[in-house]
Amino acid sequence: METLTLTRPDDCHLHLRDGPALAAVLGDTARRFARAVVMPNLSPPLTTVDAALAYRDRILEALPMGADFTPLMTLYLTEATSARQLTAAKAGGVVGVKLYPAGATTHSDAGVGRVEAVYSALETMQALDLPLLVHGEVTDPAVDVFDREAVFIDRHLAPLVARFPQLRVVLEHVTTREGVDFVRDARPGVAASITPQHLSMNRSALFEGGLRPHHYCLPILKREPHRAAVLEAAISGDARFFLGTDSAPHARGDKQSACGCAGIYSAHAGIEFYAEAFDQAGALDRLEAFAAHHGADFYLLPRNTGTLTLRRGAMAVPESLPFGDDRLIPLRAGGDVAWQVAD
Repeated sequence: METLTLTRPDDCHLHLRDGPALAAVLGDTARRFARAVVMPNLSPPLTTVDAALAYRDRILEALPMGADFTPLMTLYLTEATSARQLTAAKAGGVVGVKLYPAGATTHSDAGVGRVEAVYSALETMQALDLPLLVHGEVTDPAVDVFDREAVFIDRHLAPLVARFPQLRVVLEHVTTREGVDFVRDARPGVAASITPQHLSMNRSALFEGGLRPHHYCLPILKREPHRAAVLEAAISGDARFFLGTDSAPHARGDKQSACGCAGIYSAHAGIEFYAEAFDQAGALDRLEAFAAHHGADFYLLPRNTGTLTLRRGAMAVPESLPFGDDRLIPLRAGGDVAWQVAD
């Protein structure tokens, strides 16, 4: 197969930043995806509907001329999130509410300290059918960084899913065999998004020839058996798993520093990385459902009607890309990707 035409895909987990940084990266996503679920962890975070909708307006204003792209907005959950805000979010078209454990990742300091403290909000979300999007890691310093997802599932996510049986829940950027197995064994309404880095790299990629700060993300890359489990879930055809790049741009200096930021920028090849992984696994025939059907169905959205065509052929990845007044280093900088979007 030299070309592949898909229903235009959706990115169900995306970071776009704001201001000049937003303008620098938005075109990469809009060229490939019809819609994206946009994360609310700006600084300050989007804790109100008015803030989320104002951010949506800024995204639309920053779109390249002629782009056909719809941002799907989310709300940042805190222990003070009210039923009034959640009701307004549902009425305003917000597609989900994001739970960040406080301190778990970039701009998560305002997140949730105790999951039990937001049970009242979750009751309201269940009644409204407003999905919960979970960054599934504990922040307990006694827990090894490579075990934080599995421990979060046992301590917090499994009890939460049982307590709220009608709440739709996404375990974002699943990275472990335990996470995959949890989603497969869970009740209906539980799903997971999968990133390109967790499909294609294990934790050895952090140390290839030296420390690789641009391969550092949270949740962190895991051992090879976990990568293999995540890939198997992605290509399985199981509708509970869908595409979410978690593309997260950072200025080069913020990555290459004494305390570098977590996040990998992948939007420059946001569908191509998946095509490459599915192709290598002999599963190109299952890419369309994973990229364009499963996420839309989970979010109760109509499937896109447009198409996107990919063709086999090496696409060179630049060493760096513009990022406002700075530069960012994209995933696989200086290398290539085996598929590319056809013009």
